[in-house]
Amino acid sequence: MRWTRHNKRLMLITGAGGFLGRHLMMASEAGDWEVLAPSSRSMDVRTRARVTDEITTWKPQVVVHLAYRRDDRQVIVDGTRNVAEAAAAVGARLIHMSSDMVFAGREWPYHEGDRPDATMDYGRWKAEAEAVVLHVHPGAVMVRTSLLYGTETQAAIQTEVADTLAGRRTTRFFTDEYRCPAHAADVATAIVALADRPDVKGPLHVAGPQALSRADLARAFAAWMGYDPARVPVSSLSDSGLQRPGVVVLDCTLAATHGIRCRSVEQALAR
Repeated sequence: MRWTRHNKRLMLITGAGGFLGRHLMMASEAGDWEVLAPSSRSMDVRTRARVTDEITTWKPQVVVHLAYRRDDRQVIVDGTRNVAEAAAAVGARLIHMSSDMVFAGREWPYHEGDRPDATMDYGRWKAEAEAVVLHVHPGAVMVRTSLLYGTETQAAIQTEVADTLAGRRTTRFFTDEYRCPAHAADVATAIVALADRPDVKGPLHVAGPQALSRADLARAFAAWMGYDPARVPVSSLSDSGLQRPGVVVLDCTLAATHGIRCRSVEQALAR
């Protein structure tokens, strides 16, 4: 898929069909970019030769790497290596999408200089992908974000709340699992801004300004969708027996110094 205009700079996006990718496709219009968005079928990031051929043929000014599969190390790590190497070969600005799950969780916020210490495979693989980017393309920026949600288009975490309250599934939302949810449109806007900021490199935290529990986030979504938030079923991560990070809060002060901020959930969901 390609959007073509005259006299535009070229941005190549992997994973453009995903939730964040769809928001980025819209945000790129405001950023005055021509967009090349190959599907995973036409450019499987795991295939080094295909990635190299696509990127060296088009020679984009910016490559935004969003493509991932949560349970596939080859896509996350090897795919990132292929994209980073090809971007470096043509001198393209690389914006790599990472995650707060590179951290194990603690009671105080994480800064960009904190060492990744993931305890789950997905987080370990994302941390490994970050290390690959730093080695292969030192000028790249690695955007770490948190739970993404939307308004025009809803994310899976929002559908889960609706399905639970409608009786289509049984889910309990944890009162002791904290993240910094961000509206996908805000993160997409940040990516477009970073495309023109080659001076910004390395890890960068771009997430919501508040730490919310999964339960409180579910209640906010429920109220926005017209349900009684008191009906949201809750539980605790500690009682569930699940082994995953509890409190992961990203300090986004550095991004704010570059003029990059995300709205609070309350602001983003205001009608």
